[in-house]
Amino acid sequence: MAVSILSPLAIVFLLLSGLFAVNATNSTKFTPEAMLSAPRRGTALPNSEGTLALYTLSTHSFETHKNAHGLYLMDILNGTSWLFTNSSAIGEATWLGDGNTILWTVSEDDGTMSLLVGDATAPSAEPISAGSVPGSISGIKLVEISNGTFGVAFSGTAAPNGTLYNSALAETPVSTGRMYTQIFVRHWDTYLTPQRNSIWYTTLSATTTNGTAGYTLGDPVNALNGTGMESPTPPFGGTDESYDISTYGLAFIAKDITLNQATTTKSDVYFVPLTTFQEPAPEPQIVSTPGIEGASDGVVFSPCAPSIAFVRQKGISYESDKNRIFLVSDVTKDLTATEFYSSEDGLGAWDRSPGAVFWSQDGKTIYAEAEDYARVRLFSLPADPREATELPNLIFKDGAVSDVRFLGNDKLLISSTSFIDNSLYFAVDPTASAATNASSGINLMSANLGNGTNYGLSKSQVSEAFYKGDGDYLVHTWIIRPSFFNENETYPLAFYVHGGPQGSTDDAWSTRWNMMVYAEQGYVVAAFNPTGSFGFGQNLTDGIQNQWGGRPYNDLVLGWDYISENIPYVDTNRSMALGASYGGYMMYWIQGHDLGRKMKAIFAHDGSFNTLSQYSSEELWFMQHDFNGTLWENWDNYARWNPANHTDQWATPQLIVHNELDYRLPIAEGLAAFNILQTKGVPSKFLSFPDENHWVLNAENSLVWHKTVLDWLNGYVGLPKYSQPGDEDFRATLMNGPWIY
Repeated sequence: MAVSILSPLAIVFLLLSGLFAVNATNSTKFTPEAMLSAPRRGTALPNSEGTLALYTLSTHSFETHKNAHGLYLMDILNGTSWLFTNSSAIGEATWLGDGNTILWTVSEDDGTMSLLVGDATAPSAEPISAGSVPGSISGIKLVEISNGTFGVAFSGTAAPNGTLYNSALAETPVSTGRMYTQIFVRHWDTYLTPQRNSIWYTTLSATTTNGTAGYTLGDPVNALNGTGMESPTPPFGGTDESYDISTYGLAFIAKDITLNQATTTKSDVYFVPLTTFQEPAPEPQIVSTPGIEGASDGVVFSPCAPSIAFVRQKGISYESDKNRIFLVSDVTKDLTATEFYSSEDGLGAWDRSPGAVFWSQDGKTIYAEAEDYARVRLFSLPADPREATELPNLIFKDGAVSDVRFLGNDKLLISSTSFIDNSLYFAVDPTASAATNASSGINLMSANLGNGTNYGLSKSQVSEAFYKGDGDYLVHTWIIRPSFFNENETYPLAFYVHGGPQGSTDDAWSTRWNMMVYAEQGYVVAAFNPTGSFGFGQNLTDGIQNQWGGRPYNDLVLGWDYISENIPYVDTNRSMALGASYGGYMMYWIQGHDLGRKMKAIFAHDGSFNTLSQYSSEELWFMQHDFNGTLWENWDNYARWNPANHTDQWATPQLIVHNELDYRLPIAEGLAAFNILQTKGVPSKFLSFPDENHWVLNAENSLVWHKTVLDWLNGYVGLPKYSQPGDEDFRATLMNGPWIY
């Protein structure tokens, strides 16, 4: 049905065989500027007929220092795309009913938000106003409840009185004092305020006045008003995962407000029965999952039954516990959920942790997205737990799945990314794919970056290896080479450690830690998935508990040995190490141990330097789980893996980046480490952004970050510095010495 629209050059690249890539002669060199200015596409949303897909696209220009944003349409048959409308004020868009009608939001100067409706086949026509709401909203979801009338749900910020909050109209208090009587005080990058996330519902009705078509938006009703609950859950609770609607009502996820919000992860699924989407908010009804009481996620209604599916963890204080899939067969009768793949030992028969679930169009199949061997893959299983007697079937295996939609004719439209492309759209026949272990029934419709060829990147640059870890298990690492690789030459090693601490480096695109950026500088990148990583079984994930500087570090030492002994084109005498968050912690730990002496340079981004200061963080469940209790109950556990205990060994040149809005690991962690390096006379630099959090997200700041990092690391391994004369505009301001008068 769908066909690839790859250029002839891209097709040539795909046909190349062998281990090593050849750089495209007419491609753009993949640099930080190229990566950060590359067009960024949202997920593809197909219409009900499966003929068109809608997506957002944004770009950043380093010449104008501005962003451009637009809504685009793609012909699913041939993969061609065109602009529907563009404006920096566009929020999000979705299909309205069957056919080609689009609903989108636009932010207004007064803090309100307008809803507009247009015909996908008439992009030049004046859009129809569908009303406005008195504040900023997102996550619009629609369901047709009668002919021409839609139930609508969206999220927004609620004022203490339950109304939609408008920050543009809010009064400024005369005092800046803030008083707290419980935690959180601050979360991620924000101090808590009296406002909370909430979900509203209403109706949108098609009208005709004097022969002119129009729409009427009802008054929004706050579904959570008076409950004390918050949804979506900050800071990362997404609208796609936090609630869903159907003709039966609203299902949403919220944390248990009776528990300490900073030390527990428990969140529940609730059902709000609705028929008209205009009635006063009924009391939310809790879904029961006996014996499983941890964090819930990804609640979604069946498209053709009063059923909901979602995932939930068992423990109430472990963010990286295994997700299990649950089903409520009929929300109108019994809100007790049934677990898929339950087992007598309580561990669950499927040793993967699905992050999201999706329904098939006929409601007979559930699709589960899960990390698996350093990919984010898609699996299928029967929608009835009694029929799920075999483990899920693999139906999509490459890259990292980010979204799944119905495409018509029992097909799926999958949005994904990979190491070499930031947006890929696939048409998938799940029946054919499941029958062949995801080897057939998959067609690439559109590759945003030409499947890497726009920048001279190729899958043949990427390979992987497994080696024996610090125990009876194997450790995975990616090996990523430059596009100009020559097997007869040697290259310095970029030794990358991911954050989390429970996490993984997957075959996925990133603008923060893009392995291809370092490979194209001339490194061979080793990106490890040691103890604590996702996708290799829950035992490996759980194995990092009370082992922060133990098993993971030993896995990494063994990884360095493996590369040194088995990959002849890597010059380990020119090794540098880098990582963020827990990866930053590991940089400080490596600095104080033998592996640090094998590195020419080290780079730590927003890492944990002193484990005894973990209570300056906000989500306290992290350390209380990972160090087996509280600081006062288990002091030795916190002290055992403290990098600060080994600063007498610090000697390797080190760059530190730590940002002022990082409340996960406050800036004092980076400052303390920098102070020690400077006091000891170890070559070192400290970079900070006052307007960035645990991540560097602003494109202009990110370019400074990349140039600083590459200049520092390249200089110690014999590669040319990245910045060129005249690049002063893209460098951080030198704030002190040596002074020149």
